[in-house]
Amino acid sequence: MIGTVLCYVLLPAARLLQALRDAFFTCRKNVLLAKSPSTQIDGVFAATRGRSVPEEQRALLQQWLEEGVENLPASESVPALRKVSVTLTSDWLEGSELLMTSLSDLNTSPEVTRCADQQLSELKALASSELQDHTVAELARLPAEETVAVGGSAPWAAVVPQTDHQTAGCADVNVEVLNDDPAVLAWSSACDAETVPPVLPAQPIQDAVPFYPVPAEVPYHEILWRDWEDLSVQPCVLEQVSKNTPLFEFRVMSYNILAQDLVEQGLDLYVHCHPDILNWNYRLPNLLQEIQHWDPDVLCLQEVQENHYWEQLEPTFKEMGFACFYKRRTGTKTDGCAVCYKHSRFQLISLSPIEYFRPGLDVLNRDNVGLVLLLQPVLPEGLGLKAVSPLCVANTHVLFNPRRGDIKLAQVALLLAEIDKIARTTEDSYYPVILCGDLNSVPDSPLYKFIRNGELSYHGMPAWKVSGQEDFSQQLYSRKLLAPLWPSSLGVTDKCQYVTLCQPKKLGRREYSRDFLLQFRFCDVACERPPQLVLLEGVTDAKPVASAREHSAVTAVLERRNSLSFPGKQWLFVCRCSGVIQHGLNLTSVYSHFLPQRGRPEVTTMPMGLGATVDYIFYSAEPVENKAGRRLYKDGALKLLGRLSLLSEDVLLMANGLPNPFCSSDHLCLLASFGLEISSL
Repeated sequence: MIGTVLCYVLLPAARLLQALRDAFFTCRKNVLLAKSPSTQIDGVFAATRGRSVPEEQRALLQQWLEEGVENLPASESVPALRKVSVTLTSDWLEGSELLMTSLSDLNTSPEVTRCADQQLSELKALASSELQDHTVAELARLPAEETVAVGGSAPWAAVVPQTDHQTAGCADVNVEVLNDDPAVLAWSSACDAETVPPVLPAQPIQDAVPFYPVPAEVPYHEILWRDWEDLSVQPCVLEQVSKNTPLFEFRVMSYNILAQDLVEQGLDLYVHCHPDILNWNYRLPNLLQEIQHWDPDVLCLQEVQENHYWEQLEPTFKEMGFACFYKRRTGTKTDGCAVCYKHSRFQLISLSPIEYFRPGLDVLNRDNVGLVLLLQPVLPEGLGLKAVSPLCVANTHVLFNPRRGDIKLAQVALLLAEIDKIARTTEDSYYPVILCGDLNSVPDSPLYKFIRNGELSYHGMPAWKVSGQEDFSQQLYSRKLLAPLWPSSLGVTDKCQYVTLCQPKKLGRREYSRDFLLQFRFCDVACERPPQLVLLEGVTDAKPVASAREHSAVTAVLERRNSLSFPGKQWLFVCRCSGVIQHGLNLTSVYSHFLPQRGRPEVTTMPMGLGATVDYIFYSAEPVENKAGRRLYKDGALKLLGRLSLLSEDVLLMANGLPNPFCSSDHLCLLASFGLEISSL
């Protein structure tokens, strides 16, 4: 570890404090962006990287020295002092790559060593030996450890450097070398002749989320380390291996990458972040390095800003071997969903974008979208006469509003109906399905149970309860779900299937047009009571209960409610308002949503400092039994081989939440490895 520099500085003006903070964060960012392990990323973002020339650095140092002396109040014999801590560690040299790389690999990396040595030599050339000796003397008098706040940013921890060398995945560097930093020397020179008063206590940050400070001796990549969980030792997978049945293995990633427009529209959600790490030119290389490191074969992204997709993301993904498809949200929204797959592993069979907005329907009046693809795996050469099933991949981002669970359910129902259409086989079964997305619903919420258990009784349920995001039970008046949840004109049944695709249940059943049936409603045969029918007054007798005019009016109302119009024919359907919706896709979650080794729930995002799971990867499995209302599954043709572990809320709090300097989104990525059975023709 390069170490930590802690110094006493004068703060005669707020302008000087801001200059110090900006100087150190700019230095960190330049060092990070100067390193480029990926040639593909270099080609696109080379223009955003670079460092100031030595002449500019010398001029900036001279300006700090002059301003620091000229702006001292003449009337103050002993100016007020405040302690400022600045942490410079080698974590910033490696960016998000440290998050995924082991310490042993980094210790032997010549690239890291060259980057660190070059940067330190440049800083050392700008400083004088007198100022260096003064700073070392000041550091020797400091207490062992202090934690302070810097100008409105999140709390940072400062630790006095030890005399020995510290290592954090980087080459050994003497701690004293960092005392040559120009910003540190400029400030320390201003207080060279002053008496150092007792240390003032750190003041709390106003209007900020109380995140825990990050100890400098624990680097980010250790705090945010995510283990790969190998699930190939499960009995079902071992049984498959014992049968010598080969598997087509592939990885799927789901990632909400946080659209930049949404960042700028909701800056109050990111008060714990320094502005530099929210900049798109900083976040984009981090996101691309993370995706490139985990190397997924199928990539499902949410909150993809349209101009960033076409100008930066799609060209880069194509260079990485992906075929890409994008669907922007409707209306005036600037972000959407994208699905990318490696064309060396899959071929596209069909593509179906989904728009959830339906004019005139209150339950579908939002601009969310989805994508459903049917992909054919590409088998490697040399397997002979082998075949593998097509794979259906769906990606969506459901409405956030916690109060409108009715809209969330309707959007999910439309998505499941589209999956039912795309993934249905000629034998009336389904191809394997993988459903990814940000569903804005927590585990064990009614919406989650509906996807996993295949059934939900919603009639009378408060709308806020559907997603489980927030508790509005104390409100006197809340929206309740009533049956039917959506009108029959939508063309989707309560089994989440398109009406046009529903086949008759009985073979040989005759179909009659609506007009043909209506012409017999007043015939003599229709008014006769069958002899075996029990006579009930006013129910099964042949007496008319209303005039012909009233009867026609009632018939017209029923026809409008129970009928759908299609080109060429009109068919009569039965309206069943049972208050229950179902689907038959048999989906289960890749993640268990609980970390047994920590005894805490998994989280995928941290809005306002509160951890929650809203991102999922569901996949097709075979139901085993229902236990206490919960359906149990086992792997079928699609087998779960591994997954990237998630983190708990307390761990993310130690890293100052999301986003942070190493995780450039407010969501964690989800990653799973699957295997599809390869059968003989």
